Amino acid sequence: MKSVIASFVLPLAMAATASTTLTTPASAGGRDKDFFQSVEGKWVGPGEIIAGKYKGTKFTCNFTGSSPAEKVGMTLDGACRVGVFTQQMSATVENKGRNGYKGTFMGGSSGAGLDIISGSVVDARKVVFNINRNQLNGLMQARIPDDNSMVVTVSVRVDKQIVPVIGMNLKRVDAVSVGSIAKN
Repeated sequence: MKSVIASFVLPLAMAATASTTLTTPASAGGRDKDFFQSVEGKWVGPGEIIAGKYKGTKFTCNFTGSSPAEKVGMTLDGACRVGVFTQQMSATVENKGRNGYKGTFMGGSSGAGLDIISGSVVDARKVVFNINRNQLNGLMQARIPDDNSMVVTVSVRVDKQIVPVIGMNLKRVDAVSVGSIAKN
């Protein structure tokens, strides 16, 4: 049962960490790059499945965020753990010009993961992405309330409603952006 969570729900959580809202591709400039650069570094923290069959399941994640020098976007690599099960995670999102933000999580829908089909940086502290895999459509939102915290929420569409299903609270554990170290 826990392996089902590790193989599907946790990838959804990771995908959420790399996504957020809709703006025009032309706006992908300094503000967007600043947001993605603020995600650079090492992040750790707990998460929980807050709806559905596995509601109440808790997990912990470790991620390393990076952003390409020549493009607007980011990559998150790491792993999430439920009990003794660990699932490697990888997500990449990049501005594709007129097509907006696109990306993949765990190889995209052609593999075991999800496609990031659109999204944008809402402001300097928040991003939202639309995610998709077959019949599953939803949103990933990442909010950075301060330099050392990131809150990620993954929601899915159910009967024309958006239902939050995963929540994560990550803390920065290196000095990449702010020159301080949060407790692990």
